Amino acid sequence: MPAETEVGAEGKPLIGIALKVISVSVFVMMSSLIKSAGMVPSGQIVFFRSFFAIFPIIAMLAWRHELATAFRTTHPVSHILRGLVGVTSMGLGFFALTRLPLPDAITLNYAQPLIVVVFSAIFMGEVVRIYRWSAVAVGFLGVIIIAWPKLTLLTGDAGLEAAEAVGVIAALCGATGSAVAMLLVRRLVQTEKTATIVLWFSVTATVLSLFTIPFGWAELSRGQYLALAGAGICGGVAQILMTECYRHAELSTIAPFEYTSMILAIVIGYFAFGDVPTLYTLVGGMIVIGAGLFIIWRERRLGLRRVAARRFVPPSS
Repeated sequence: MPAETEVGAEGKPLIGIALKVISVSVFVMMSSLIKSAGMVPSGQIVFFRSFFAIFPIIAMLAWRHELATAFRTTHPVSHILRGLVGVTSMGLGFFALTRLPLPDAITLNYAQPLIVVVFSAIFMGEVVRIYRWSAVAVGFLGVIIIAWPKLTLLTGDAGLEAAEAVGVIAALCGATGSAVAMLLVRRLVQTEKTATIVLWFSVTATVLSLFTIPFGWAELSRGQYLALAGAGICGGVAQILMTECYRHAELSTIAPFEYTSMILAIVIGYFAFGDVPTLYTLVGGMIVIGAGLFIIWRERRLGLRRVAARRFVPPSS
């Protein structure tokens, strides 16, 4: 996160945690609304998600008196590139949501922080030592456990089973795209404000999604319109809450609460859609979560060491 979201990071960690849990809950609600809309084309879902997210974001910017300068940037190409990658990963994720049980779709997205570690080492030259590589390897084992039963269904003829297999592939490709978008954001936050990044992405995603109209958008019922518009508003609100949470607590304090989404997805998936998580999903999900928590803990330890090193003053000779 950018420096402006970390100013009060040491102040009120409980408020930060509460905002994170609420933001995760709203994101799960967004996914549930998208799933409830049924088999809507992914590009159309991206449009509703992005367009209606703009309204709460603009309201937040107006309240902070940042609206006049929020869209101002010296790196429009970087924003558009981030938007293109983000729209692609978002579309793949939404496609997976329409093909998979809610717990599976959300749990598979936990592969994203693992992929971020790999890409950070390959493309950004970050030093990743054996502890984090081991955690990444274990995490990917968990992803394989979740995905394997459905991927093996590709050899079958049942339409629903084949659709779930394609959904798994889409979810993993979406997580990969999301990891790339995260690296692009890491570069943007060095020069851009959070408000600028969020607003540029929502507007860019809205415009790019319109190019999918020639591929066929569905004629929506009133219920589908309301569900998708509600998903967009939820997405914008959740983005605001997630941004705010980092003003009150450190990343390493808040990040583990991302995994509360698995519990929420299981509960909502069962009561709203009749989705019962398989043993593979539960075991694989716990392995991925464990690996993710270890990476977060390791990052915190390394961060504390770097802070201590900066504070150390060698004795004068």
